[in-house]
Amino acid sequence: MKRFTSLTFLNDIRIAKSNDKKFCQALSVSMVLASLLALSGCAPVQVRLGMKTYLDKIPVTSMEAKLAKGAAIAPGEKLPLVVSFTDPDAKLWVTEGEGHGKILWKDITVAPTVVTVNKKGIVSLPSDPRISDGKTAHVAITVPSHPGMHSEIDIPIRYDYSYSFRIAGSSGSSGMNGSDGMDGSSGSMGSTDPDNPSAGGNGSDGSNGTDGQDGGPGWDASPTQVRVALRSGPHPLLQVGVSAAGSEKLYLIDPNGGFLSVTSEGGSGGSGGKGGRGGRGGSGGIGSPSGQSGRDGSSGRDGLDGSSGRGGSITVTYDPQAKPFLGVIRLSNPGGPHPVFKEQAVGPLW
Repeated sequence: MKRFTSLTFLNDIRIAKSNDKKFCQALSVSMVLASLLALSGCAPVQVRLGMKTYLDKIPVTSMEAKLAKGAAIAPGEKLPLVVSFTDPDAKLWVTEGEGHGKILWKDITVAPTVVTVNKKGIVSLPSDPRISDGKTAHVAITVPSHPGMHSEIDIPIRYDYSYSFRIAGSSGSSGMNGSDGMDGSSGSMGSTDPDNPSAGGNGSDGSNGTDGQDGGPGWDASPTQVRVALRSGPHPLLQVGVSAAGSEKLYLIDPNGGFLSVTSEGGSGGSGGKGGRGGRGGSGGIGSPSGQSGRDGSSGRDGLDGSSGRGGSITVTYDPQAKPFLGVIRLSNPGGPHPVFKEQAVGPLW
């Protein structure tokens, strides 16, 4: 067993101080690294830290591109693109982002058709189906630092997708806050002279705060019109147009797996105003005896939140051929009237 002496105790203190110094040094280094990582959006810093690699430094022999989530894209959908490279030692190098690799997207050139691709490799298809109807999206990828290296992929357009349309009424106006009450005035000074005492004056009461104003009610949602036509064929599709508040949005839906949710909601009620604070009572004047302090005024009542508006009316006009597929259109208008379905001839929407 270690024998405890005063000399041992002093030695332990020296060791502890040394360890503390090493700990502080390690902590300082960690803080510096944390600061660098905070700047990791800068490519040179990422490369210096080994987090990313410039593609021109790698002698790649092949490349491949693919969508990370699925092989097809729907109107309005966004999907990440992943590009992988192989070097002479069969080592795989993958792009940053969804690929979780070290290759920078800025070292790659992407030429898309029908779709768009941003600087982070995210592929987007416009929500308007007329742009992509009957087409196949295409992406061509080249590498400026390796002129002979390229890859191309076709991206089919799919319509078995969960679409949604939402309209809401305007929110109610917020209530005005109440006014604060006035503070009472202090009582007049008296005298505490034993030979000539006089009473201090009483402080006056604070005035009451006024009530906050109630919030205004939310507005009801505008009426919504839904038109449904069938594009018949071996693989039937629904053409759907949804109109509300002066604008229309179009959808192309595969009833075998796709659907459209149409939601009409009233606006939220405005928030009530805060009640004003009651004024503080004035302090009694000093004297013999001292005056009484005034009473604090009462605070005003907070205003009530306004009530929410109601969902607007929804009218669905469908072509007779589309009737068997109406189940893919799901309607919701809380507080509003029951949706109305009208069967009549509806021609192609585009």
